[in-house]
Amino acid sequence: MPELRNRLKELRARDGINQTQMARLAGISRQTVSLIERNEYTPSIVIALKIAQVFKEPVESIFSLVEEEK
Repeated sequence: MPELRNRLKELRARDGINQTQMARLAGISRQTVSLIERNEYTPSIVIALKIAQVFKEPVESIFSLVEEEK
């Protein structure tokens, strides 16, 4: 089964945004940002779209499905 991966931490570092700032910009909690980055939480479509808007990137460039390694 594919696993959802993301580039959230990488993009935050690129733009100099910390987790608290990211949370405020996307209208989510800092804990949610942390969980998404650790792949411990799968964001809703709405949250994924909000994150994409913050970075002005397509959702697909931030989130991707990858096959699990066996």
